[in-house]
Amino acid sequence: MNTKAAEELPAVSVIMPVLNEERHLRTAVRHILEQDYAGSMEVVIALGPSTDRTAQIAAELVAEDPRVRTVENPTGRTPAGLNAAIRGSRHPIVVRVDGHGLLTPGYISTAVRLLREMEAANVGGIMHAEGETEWEHAVAAAMTSKIGVGNAAFHTGGLAGPADTVYLGVFRREVLERLGGYNEEFVRAQDWELNYRIRQDGGLVWFTPQLRVTYRPRPTIKALAKQYKDYGRWRRVVTRYHRGSVNLRYLAPPTAFAGVTLGVLLGLAVHPAFLALPGVYLLGIAGGAVKEGRDLSPKAKALLAVAFATMHLSWGFGFLTSPRSLARKVIGSRAPSSADVVAERG
Repeated sequence: MNTKAAEELPAVSVIMPVLNEERHLRTAVRHILEQDYAGSMEVVIALGPSTDRTAQIAAELVAEDPRVRTVENPTGRTPAGLNAAIRGSRHPIVVRVDGHGLLTPGYISTAVRLLREMEAANVGGIMHAEGETEWEHAVAAAMTSKIGVGNAAFHTGGLAGPADTVYLGVFRREVLERLGGYNEEFVRAQDWELNYRIRQDGGLVWFTPQLRVTYRPRPTIKALAKQYKDYGRWRRVVTRYHRGSVNLRYLAPPTAFAGVTLGVLLGLAVHPAFLALPGVYLLGIAGGAVKEGRDLSPKAKALLAVAFATMHLSWGFGFLTSPRSLARKVIGSRAPSSADVVAERG
């Protein structure tokens, strides 16, 4: 690209909230700095109170490249870190990246081009899960399967077009500033909640499979269960905070959890015939593991059914047990704007 064309490109701020990311942080930042984007770029890392070597690695990255800076995120919460990094950055395009996300080549240049061409407020693409262990390979397969995550395009792919939400996102700064950035009360689901407000404000959220971010799955069953329980819990908060935002896809995991739990309880207490409910579910995910695990090793294929069940049932449990008091706290934390439809019902 010639110098004049490069000068016409908008400068980009990459924001990255991190907490206990020593395993992936250096690689994640390298994938940012090696992007082919010809315009100016900065990387702002929001440091949470990590208990590993994350802060030390971040300090080394700052010393090695003048484009990298850090800001503090004392709470360690993702939305607070994102807002701190936004405040600490200065460029008109804001690219969100996580500490365990790896941008693929051409990501930033493609995203900036699409922001212009589509006149979008936010563009994003696919959360491309890739594992490094047998368990992580199984989780990655589950997270890119419709059996595991439904028909969400940012997980499974699809045609380019308007979307409810996208993975991470590349934003126009003026949109973030006008809407007040991320709602810091949303420990999880902050992306979905922000994109909902963007759409209510009349902005376009654009999905494209051209944009891919490599994602490293949780390394244990316990960590995956907590992740998906939190997803379900906070997705319920979103439905209470933004009336009318629920859809049928989000009701599938709670339905599965209720059916399996009810079937087990009634099967033990009333009649064994009720065990058919969890039996049908187990057969379904076992068949799904055979279908979706064709390219996996035998061990990872066996673990795929465990990953499916962990994701479905943890998400469903979190959704069904999400307390109304949590939604009330979130609702009370922020006065509704013209872009918000706030109600705590149901």
